[in-house]
Amino acid sequence: MFKSKKRIVVLTCATLSLLAVTAAGFAQRHFISAVARPEVKVQLSAAVERDSALVPLDKATAVKPGEILNWTVMSENSGNAAAIDYKAVAHIPRGTEFVAGSAKADGAKAVYSIDNGKSFSDKPTVEEKQADGTVKRVAAPMALYTDIRYEWSDPLAQGGKLSASYKVRVK
Repeated sequence: MFKSKKRIVVLTCATLSLLAVTAAGFAQRHFISAVARPEVKVQLSAAVERDSALVPLDKATAVKPGEILNWTVMSENSGNAAAIDYKAVAHIPRGTEFVAGSAKADGAKAVYSIDNGKSFSDKPTVEEKQADGTVKRVAAPMALYTDIRYEWSDPLAQGGKLSASYKVRVK
């Protein structure tokens, strides 16, 4: 009789384990949609400064060297939770140069990349060979800037919107 009790205990433990695994699988399949997650949609638009007015880039037939393009990055969280540590990256198009001091976004810090977004810094630097043959790190010229990343310290709330902007000059 002692042997049969062992089997019952073993079968009961195995059954409970199977029930726990089954319940976890059921919860994962049926309640996954209830998980809170942000869903941020980003829209990029540009306008050309012409005759003291802004002309949407899609309406401008062509841009000319020296003209300024105003880029706007709009982010909207349509998910069901806040986006924590939200960052938006904006690319500086080829054939243009970032206009110093033009990166703006309420509550965000702007950092810059000179290596196509692999790394970011508030003041990118490059190595410059000196007359005596030594190498010194100096501020990177604006012509080398490839990307801007806006970093918000506050979460992007559910239903919240953020706007960032920057300017580039056509080469």
